[in-house]
Amino acid sequence: MKRQLTAALCLHLCLLPGYALAGKEGAASGDSDIVDVVLIGGGTMSVTLGTYLNELEPDWNIRLYERLDGIALESSSGWNNAGTGHSAFCEMNYTPPTDDGGVDISRAIGVTEQFEISRQFWAHQVERGILPDPNAFISSVPHMSLVWGQENVDFLSERYARMSQNPLYAGMQYTEDNATIAEWMPLVMEGREDGTPMAATRMDLGTEVNFGEMTRQMAENLARQSNVSLTMNSEVRGLKRNNDGTWRVTVADVSSGETQTVNSRYVFNGAGGAALLLLQESGIPEASQYAGFPVGGSFLYTTNPDVVSRHTAKVYGLAAEGSPPMSVPHLDLRYLNGQPTLFFGPFATFSTKFLKEGSWTNLFESMTLSNTWPMMKVGLDNFNLVQYLVGEVLQDREDRLEALRQYYPELNPDDWQLWNAGQRVQIIKKTDEGSKLQFGTEVVVSEDGTMSALIGASPGASTAPPIMLNLLTRVFPERVESDAWQTKLQEIIPSLNVKLADNPELLRQVRLNTSRVLELDGQEAFVQANLPGGDESSAAQGGDDSSEAAKDATDPVGGTVGDVENADEEGRIESATDA
Repeated sequence: MKRQLTAALCLHLCLLPGYALAGKEGAASGDSDIVDVVLIGGGTMSVTLGTYLNELEPDWNIRLYERLDGIALESSSGWNNAGTGHSAFCEMNYTPPTDDGGVDISRAIGVTEQFEISRQFWAHQVERGILPDPNAFISSVPHMSLVWGQENVDFLSERYARMSQNPLYAGMQYTEDNATIAEWMPLVMEGREDGTPMAATRMDLGTEVNFGEMTRQMAENLARQSNVSLTMNSEVRGLKRNNDGTWRVTVADVSSGETQTVNSRYVFNGAGGAALLLLQESGIPEASQYAGFPVGGSFLYTTNPDVVSRHTAKVYGLAAEGSPPMSVPHLDLRYLNGQPTLFFGPFATFSTKFLKEGSWTNLFESMTLSNTWPMMKVGLDNFNLVQYLVGEVLQDREDRLEALRQYYPELNPDDWQLWNAGQRVQIIKKTDEGSKLQFGTEVVVSEDGTMSALIGASPGASTAPPIMLNLLTRVFPERVESDAWQTKLQEIIPSLNVKLADNPELLRQVRLNTSRVLELDGQEAFVQANLPGGDESSAAQGGDDSSEAAKDATDPVGGTVGDVENADEEGRIESATDA
């Protein structure tokens, strides 16, 4: 059985050249008024971009189309992702070991800088009333790393030593004492045999985020604007460039099949797993570099209050040797629809669908003459990934429970159920060095900037604000440099163009303000205790005191931008601006 499944997965990666996606013209014809922006998909990315644009250009005509009957029902749904506010506090795959026995924290610094942008963006929307209920989408939850075995303990100790020297991680705690670890994570330690060296870190500035709820709140605001329209049950099926440089977008009513067209100056393709298919449909030359391979995920979860009440953290471990970074095991406290819940996973699944509510033909439709060979090459070069997927797909319930027992030794199997969290599409990209499988997200922009898309394994919801900020710099470079946009962007993101790691005082101000506005319990006190000094009344009023050395005018985020949920040591897109 295992050999047969391995062979089948290899065939999907390597031997399906006959299913090329044919170019299709719009089913409807006729002229329409030109709108400024069309947003494809009702997930976190499209809604974040729409929120930016509506504040920057309140007179622009913006239209958003979503194929399902509601906002944030695919990858952005709270049930379809881990809900971690990824800030590199606990995710050890952002800090790979070096050959000399050290730990490289440069990627972690970039990820942390990105999440500080997200916190500022969300706090700004709370202050504007666009996110009226922060408690419904973000909560203060400690982030912890956990390892066992002497080699891993040495790694975590070195990681802590490096990170604790940086102000971004001020207040991080480290322990090798089992009694202390038991205080931090009781479920993890109960019933565990003594003798194995263990270590853990704790950062009380961590967050749990319901990205679905956050996206819905922002979308409700957009729907109230006279210049914005949100249309559900509407699937974009055609993208054709007009002679005047605008785009003709063909939209079908999912229920009736009737189509309409809209002409737009700019199009953002934020269709999640389906973004690759629509990118190919657009016909822009940049699309020919890409193929995709779908990998699904599932979690074990429990809502038993007796269990949930004894685990009040997000605890991340290390991925098994040879497994992809998306497989990092973690036991998380979640708040879904107001109910505390524990998630454990993820466990990989396989389907040829590109979306949870997609079609089994998606993988075949995405294959073209230009991307079939890269898929074949990746299939041959990444056979360990195929083996990993086979092992995951062949797991039964007892196998998954056994994985959970490593983090919860005294579990009751009856408490736990399996949840299918949907699909992610891994990027396969042609480069000068050959074909590469990449686990991050990537922003693709046409040469003239009128067509853009986000593709990749994870929507990177934690970093939607910095990713969309960098998209703005690529699509609207002159406007971003204008005084009007710079003034407004500085209001939205007080640390704009500043690397907070180089400016502890502004870091303190920003964290105090976002902790207060987002109503994150205990975090103001944490910042005051661990980043002392400064005038608290001036929190997050901007970077007037920031040094020129801390600024980088070419990077409005002040750090790298890319995926933070599926980052790995090799092949990761470090910056959307480099895509």
